[in-house]
Amino acid sequence: MSKNNEKTNVMRVLDGKKIRYAAHAYEPDAAMSGEEIALLLKENADQVFKTLVTQGKSGRYYVFVVPVKAELDLKKAAKAAGEKAIRMIKQKELLPLTGYVHGGCSPIGMKKQFPIFLHETARRYDRVFVSAGKVGFQIELSPQDLASVTGCGFADITETGL
Repeated sequence: MSKNNEKTNVMRVLDGKKIRYAAHAYEPDAAMSGEEIALLLKENADQVFKTLVTQGKSGRYYVFVVPVKAELDLKKAAKAAGEKAIRMIKQKELLPLTGYVHGGCSPIGMKKQFPIFLHETARRYDRVFVSAGKVGFQIELSPQDLASVTGCGFADITETGL
């Protein structure tokens, strides 16, 4: 890790729980996609996940973690969460709700604990990548450790089968 060995809140949470991870830093570009980040890190894009925050018809919030090259299927997400419908939250709602900015949202260490669903393909890999809670930082850890620290469940929540 570069950037003066800077630790993010996500890394501090993982350190506190004694969960092994590898930190990766990169120079962010505002227009950079998740697939471009995977390429920059020389990693398989199927193992790099993005964190999406939604709100159900009930008013409850849910977090979905899906491969960067996939799109969240709102109907499948609603079904997984036991909601009639789900919508993506507005970008301006993200920071006050989670403590994270767009492009740096992690399923680990949010201000509040929300139900989290990790796309089932994560189980195919020994290691997955998620945001480390700050733009320009990713962490790599086992999907089992990610599930352990977040309490997430695994579900089929994307538009196309992966």
